[in-house]
Amino acid sequence: MRYNIADFVNGDSVNEFFVIKAADVKTGKTGKHYLAVDLSDATGIVSGKKWDLYPNERDFVYGLKAGDIVKISGKVTEFAGTPQLNIEAIRAVSSEEPIERSELYKTAPEPSEDMYQWIIGRINAFEDEDLKKLCLSFYEDNREKLMYYPAAMRNHHAEYGGLLYHVKRMMMMGERACEVYTNLSKDLVLAGVALHDIEKLNEILSDENGMSPGYTTKGQLLGHLTMGAIVIDGRCRELGIPEEKALMLEHMSISHHYEPDFGSPKKPLFPEAELLHYLDMMDAKMFDFEDTLSNVKPGEFSDKVFQLDNRKLYKRTF
Repeated sequence: MRYNIADFVNGDSVNEFFVIKAADVKTGKTGKHYLAVDLSDATGIVSGKKWDLYPNERDFVYGLKAGDIVKISGKVTEFAGTPQLNIEAIRAVSSEEPIERSELYKTAPEPSEDMYQWIIGRINAFEDEDLKKLCLSFYEDNREKLMYYPAAMRNHHAEYGGLLYHVKRMMMMGERACEVYTNLSKDLVLAGVALHDIEKLNEILSDENGMSPGYTTKGQLLGHLTMGAIVIDGRCRELGIPEEKALMLEHMSISHHYEPDFGSPKKPLFPEAELLHYLDMMDAKMFDFEDTLSNVKPGEFSDKVFQLDNRKLYKRTF
C-alpha cells in the first residue's frame, strides 16, 4: 500500500511511483550538479534531491519534465521542518508496470461526466434563451477538455476535473443565494459562474491527467479574466446576443477577482457580479480548508497554509 505523503517522517524508506511536477538540475556551492524535483501523487506533493548524478543517469535526468512518471527509491529526510526525499535511485517507468491512476493523480470527488451533465442541466433550465445559447455553445465546444482540466496549476481545485467541480459547487451555492436575495437574476448569476473561468482552458497548460506544468504565453500575457471577456464578446457577436447582456458577462469576467492586485481592472458594478466574486472566493477557500485538513489528525493543527494567509488550521474532534 502506498504511503500518504502527509505521513512521511524522517527515516522512512520509500520505493514508489511518483509524477514529476517540476525538475531542475542545479549547481551546488562546490560546482557539483544535483537534481531538484517536486514529486506528486494523489495524496500530495513532496520535494526531493538527488545529490549524486552518475554518468549513466545524466541524459535521463536532464530530460525529465512535468508529467513524467518515475520510480523513486530513497529515504525521507527533513529540511526546515518539512519532509524531503533524499533520492538514491530514479528511473523511468515501463508500460508493463502496474500503475493505478487513482494513486498518482489527484482527482475531483465526482465523475467528470456526471458533473458536466449536471451543469448542462442547469444551463438548459435557463429561462433566458440568449444566456442558455451562449453557455451551451462554450460547454459543448470544450466538452473534451472540461473532462480533465484543473481549475489551477496549484492550490484550489488543481486536480483532474477540478474546473467542473469548482463550477458545479459555485452553481449550487449561487442557486441558494438567489433564493435569499430575490432581486437577483438567477440565470445571469449561473451564466456568470459557468463562464467566469472558461478561459482557464487556454490560460493553463494541462495534460489529460489534469497535471499542469505552467501557463500558456497568452495566459501569462493576458490572464483568464481578460481572455474571458474577449471570447465572450466575440461569441456574443456571433450568436447575436444583445449588447447589454454581453457587456454584463464581460464585466463579470474581468471583475470577479475584485482587486487590481489579483487581476481585476474593475470592481463589480451590479449585484450578480458582486455575488460571483464571493461565490468564487468562498469555494476556493473552502476547498483549501478541506484539502489541508484532510491530512491533519483531529485535535491538531496543520502547517502554515500559504494561500490562507499562512494560517495554521485546526481540525475539530467532533
